[in-house]
Amino acid sequence: MTEMTSQSPSTKAGEQFSVQYDRLDDEPLSVAVADAVATFCSVDITELDPLHYAINADALERLFEPRADGLRTGGSVSFEYNDCVVTVTADGEIRVEPA
Repeated sequence: MTEMTSQSPSTKAGEQFSVQYDRLDDEPLSVAVADAVATFCSVDITELDPLHYAINADALERLFEPRADGLRTGGSVSFEYNDCVVTVTADGEIRVEPA
């Protein structure tokens, strides 16, 4: 995986890949999701379909962005993207597994 300041070391166990996303970083969550999927699929990020074909990227960003009263503490969203199931959790985990 490429080195990204918004992510901690990733784990790839069998058919699942996960990475921790820093919700306070300036990098968009949508970019971190696309990077995680590209890493899991062993392809360049430019080979993926645009993320907005699978999910409204702006809505994904707003769902997990910091709020006036702090960070969201619960919840997750799952969607299919590039033949994978991607799950983003409120604690900053991005999990990718085969669809």
